[in-house]
Amino acid sequence: MEIIRNRQRATSNQQRVMTKAIGIDLGTTYSVAAVIEDGRAKVIKNAEGENLTPSVIAETAHGHRLVGSVAKSQTSANPERTVVSIKRQMGTDFRVTLNGRSYSPQEISAFILRKVKADVENYFREEVEKAVITVPAYFNDGQRHATEEAGIMAGLDVIRIINEPTAASLAYGLDREEIQTILVWDLGGGTFDVSILELGDGFFHVKAVNGNTKLGGIDWDERIVDYLAEKFLSEYRVDIKSDKVAFQRLKEAGKKAKRELSFRPTAEVSLNSIKIDRSGFKDLEVSIDREIFEDITADLREKLLDPTRQALADAKLTPEGIDRVVLVGGSTRMPAVRELVEKIFHKKPYININPDEVVAIGAAVQAGVLTGEINDVVLLDVTPLSLGIETEGGLFAKIIPRNSTIPTSAGQIFTNAEDNQTVMDFHVLQGEREIAIDNISLGQFRLTGMPPLPRGKAQVEVTFEIDVNGMVKVSAQDLYTEEQTSIKMDALHLLSNEQMERTIREAEVHAEEDMKRREDIEINIKADGMIRAAELVIEERRNRISASYLYEINSALLDLKAALAGGESKVVENSTKKLRKLLKKI
Repeated sequence: MEIIRNRQRATSNQQRVMTKAIGIDLGTTYSVAAVIEDGRAKVIKNAEGENLTPSVIAETAHGHRLVGSVAKSQTSANPERTVVSIKRQMGTDFRVTLNGRSYSPQEISAFILRKVKADVENYFREEVEKAVITVPAYFNDGQRHATEEAGIMAGLDVIRIINEPTAASLAYGLDREEIQTILVWDLGGGTFDVSILELGDGFFHVKAVNGNTKLGGIDWDERIVDYLAEKFLSEYRVDIKSDKVAFQRLKEAGKKAKRELSFRPTAEVSLNSIKIDRSGFKDLEVSIDREIFEDITADLREKLLDPTRQALADAKLTPEGIDRVVLVGGSTRMPAVRELVEKIFHKKPYININPDEVVAIGAAVQAGVLTGEINDVVLLDVTPLSLGIETEGGLFAKIIPRNSTIPTSAGQIFTNAEDNQTVMDFHVLQGEREIAIDNISLGQFRLTGMPPLPRGKAQVEVTFEIDVNGMVKVSAQDLYTEEQTSIKMDALHLLSNEQMERTIREAEVHAEEDMKRREDIEINIKADGMIRAAELVIEERRNRISASYLYEINSALLDLKAALAGGESKVVENSTKKLRKLLKKI
């Protein structure tokens, strides 16, 4: 009878769907949920009574799935069947195998989101349907799609994907009236983001974003672990990393030491009874002070600088133009990170918000805006990299430049490169380089059914649309026949994290070289077009042109072909001008 009563209660609860939408910070190390109550954002405690849910899942030897704190607690005893930091693999083809079954990053993330959803439902005694989920500002299209898919797998209606620094700014600036420019430094467990926003009076305009999707607190953890492993090796001549259980214990001790060094000058690491070989067990007793820690992680702090400089340059600002620096993410508690902020911006960072919870609070604010619980808030986000297509000569035609406010759409009209072309192939790219091959391929699609027209006569409009979640749709329509085709960027069309991090930096380094290459290619394209035009004139008007003038045209035509073969752009350009001048007289 008790089973029947519980089932009836569950059915009744399912009929009560929560009208609110929740905000979820799906983090690399921890995930947090928040909701708007009485006009204010509130973090929801999980089933364990904590605000933070470890983004960890595991399976026992018997196949029982563990999520959150319980999964984290058993990590050292069960490292092979425990998954951590899956967020770093979102949008890739990485697979996790647990008890013989393979899982995608989306599926692993869905397990975490399902627990978060269940904990919120347990708190409110209502079913949760809608959610706003945060992602790093520098997540590419594939990673955003993967995050949305994880939410759907968890049974959520994902009404918005929002950038984490943008969410933080919502939490920070909602009640502030004066217009100001803020910079958000978001150093989480696995990623680093920089966002510059103008906000005030309920208005939020993202001016620039940058970041590094392979830089986070995990990297600082690893430096401490390497340091401790080296101490163990020097004392016992044994590589502790060769034993998975011992190494996992060492990693947990390293994380604990990192946290302690944010508040104390010295951290003590004490690991007893580490089994290293058949000879028995050994103990590790090591003291690490903050100075040593900051020394072995100095290069990691240096990696925070380039994205910051680029974001400032994109926003056309100097450090003096920033009114306030807001720190987000637990790793910003490290004193050396805060000192670096003061050194760059000559002001203390704003730290009056819990860095672990602020992103979820901002996501809840956005959810409140979308559901009508919060009024008079306007959020304008941006796309982090330029989007466009490859054109004749292998050039990259940017259709939507980076840092364009989204949602947005833009289009350009292109023509056929060959006579009687009935098919046009489109190569969609993302990046900042002038030459297509130097950018990142997102996908390809084809428009068919075009009428056979002479070169340069077709008119095909290519349109890019970016929705509020930063997801991309590209379409092409023949304006004569109205034939249309399109492609959506999904998790199969993605940028690797390394490519995303390098693309802005490489564009800066090669800017002058790329522009010269583009100019050379454009000169050659114009020369090729002039050669075609001259040959057409000779063919069609041979009998209407004087022999001497025909000789001049042929001579100039041969000179231009020779110039193209020689490869000197200036000679090609001059020869093109000479031939054009002759043709204009006809």
